[in-house]
Amino acid sequence: MNGQLRDGRVEIGGNARQQFYDARGYGTPMGGNAIRVSRVEAAHLLFRGDLDSVDGEDDRLDFQAFFLDSASAVDRFALQFLVYAELRDRGFYLSPAREGWPGDDGSEWTDLTVYPRGTKPGDGEPAHRIVVRGERTSIPASDLKGVTLAVVDEESEITYLETGTPEFDGATSYGPPDSLVGSLIDDRVVVWDAPEGFYEHGFYGQPLTAREAIVDNAVQLSLVEAAGLAAEGHLSLSDENRPAVEAIRDRGRAVEGERFDRRLAVYRALRDRQVVPKTGYKFGADFRTYNTVESVDELPHSECLVRVVGPDHEFNPRELSLDVRLAGGVRKRMVFALTGANGTVEWLTVSRLTP
Repeated sequence: MNGQLRDGRVEIGGNARQQFYDARGYGTPMGGNAIRVSRVEAAHLLFRGDLDSVDGEDDRLDFQAFFLDSASAVDRFALQFLVYAELRDRGFYLSPAREGWPGDDGSEWTDLTVYPRGTKPGDGEPAHRIVVRGERTSIPASDLKGVTLAVVDEESEITYLETGTPEFDGATSYGPPDSLVGSLIDDRVVVWDAPEGFYEHGFYGQPLTAREAIVDNAVQLSLVEAAGLAAEGHLSLSDENRPAVEAIRDRGRAVEGERFDRRLAVYRALRDRQVVPKTGYKFGADFRTYNTVESVDELPHSECLVRVVGPDHEFNPRELSLDVRLAGGVRKRMVFALTGANGTVEWLTVSRLTP
């Protein structure tokens, strides 16, 4: 059986509708028994030997010739073919996400649409919307939500990363008092007489302790913790004549530049959800989070690692894979907080997926 290449699509006659579309979900009907398939679908049929050749403008093309012609005509064709072929081998039906095909979602960003096992293209909701990229191609963070990223590395192996919006199930009920007083010292604030439960149940700061110390209630706060408390009216500074939140923010900006404001916005957004954010330094992240803290003596494992990025951030696939691998290795979810200039926060979670 042969196909005819016309306007970037391959038309197949004979009993193609029954053999390829009805039975195996390739292409779209043209009328009668003919169908048209995309280049990646045609290449897969040639690769399997289901299609003998494709007639181009001047030549009859076998698999190799058609593959080379398609690679020169379509951006990332070779990568898309590798992903398409692997998912077909895993038992999925899938279609190109382009106009005229069942997988079209109106987005220029999505490459392939994958359907749940046992269903054909166009039947029900897709299982995955696939974005195909090579390991050296940057990926805009704003375009990732709700898709599955298929990264093809230099040895043609494929890593699948599922993206979505995280659910924060915070249930930390501690409310700090409005009478906290601290001192701004370098890159932290010390509350010299912290009330009972401030650290133990609110998990704010870190106690200033040592053997045989005569100071019992001093707690050191990070600048972002202190700024969050000051912004809510819970903390004042004994050595400042201006509002505490202004002094702490200025110190934070001096320490880490504009990132401080973005990290503060994320910290406050998490606390508003009754989630406790603590430093994620040991994991290479901005925060680690605890949904429920009743007592630090019975502290659960943290659930998420949070990295704060700007809304125009572009991921390097290698760095993204490293973040996700690290989070998975310590049994946590990797969450990215996309922060706008006005303090808005959008959440993106990324995790490894085995289709």
